[in-house]
Amino acid sequence: MRFLIDAQLPRRLAIQLRRNGLDAIHTLDLPLGNRTTDLAINELSITEQYVVVTKDSGFVESFVLHGKPWKLLLVSTGNIRDSDLEGLFQSNVERIVDGFKTLGFIELSRSSVIFHL
Repeated sequence: MRFLIDAQLPRRLAIQLRRNGLDAIHTLDLPLGNRTTDLAINELSITEQYVVVTKDSGFVESFVLHGKPWKLLLVSTGNIRDSDLEGLFQSNVERIVDGFKTLGFIELSRSSVIFHL
């Protein structure tokens, strides 16, 4: 499974996902870095089959209306320390990966993983 971490999330999250054996990049790793547009992120997600990991609710609208990105992980924790966010991912990464085997949209909150049909 491949993950593309959006600009408002820490780059360390991509590093953590790679430590868990997953393919992960951050927008900082792209040619335009954090200036990469949402449209470009969506297109890269489709062509390279990346799950977009973001806090940006605009991606939800794009996913529902246009089926882009390929798959979406919405982080709906509000403001959270990077270490707490990393802990949430560590605790839930297996459930998230399993969920994406059949679903296209998953949400991670402070207290749960929400699987959207």
